[in-house]
Amino acid sequence: MKRIILVRHGESEYNAKRIVQGHIDTDLTPAGIVQARLVAEYLKENFQIDKIYSSDLRRAYRTAVIISDVLELPVIKDQRIREMNFGQWEGRTYEHIFQTDYETFQKWLQNPVACPLPSQEEISQFKNRLESFYQDILKEEANNILVVGHGGSIQGLLCIACGMGMENLWALKHSNTGISVIEVANPTVSIKMINSTSHLDSYKQKENPIM
Repeated sequence: MKRIILVRHGESEYNAKRIVQGHIDTDLTPAGIVQARLVAEYLKENFQIDKIYSSDLRRAYRTAVIISDVLELPVIKDQRIREMNFGQWEGRTYEHIFQTDYETFQKWLQNPVACPLPSQEEISQFKNRLESFYQDILKEEANNILVVGHGGSIQGLLCIACGMGMENLWALKHSNTGISVIEVANPTVSIKMINSTSHLDSYKQKENPIM
């Protein structure tokens, strides 16, 4: 059986400012660093992780490095698990979006396939790069693999693993350092955990944007 543990990055600078990120390469906040350390300790206590993969974007990679220091494992960067590129919306505040494009935003959340954002990454391209990564992970000899990514890329991997269409991408939600677990015992795929944040119970949390 193969276990794929998915972790979203800790709070980033743009999460804290409620700005859409996508491919904009922001760093962790001090709160995000604390979250990363807490999830690292939880992973060490609860999973026997063999390998760590991370998005190459700084907020995810730094989260992965903090985890790797605790688990004493190297981090492998992979661009395929980057966040979706949100096109013209990157760098915009959620407040401005709600004031000027609220209806477009809501339609996109409900069905990002039928209602894409202006100039965003093609949803088929986004799915293809995630599916390529997922299939490579399934071929790995390692049985317990940690993947540190973003709200969109993690939720996209869950959609792919479950055979759900990408129109369901935003029906799922991942908090900063939220954990989900996919177990694969061919041909059965099971979701054993989704967006668990119990490791943050002792730490004051705040809701951060999905992008």
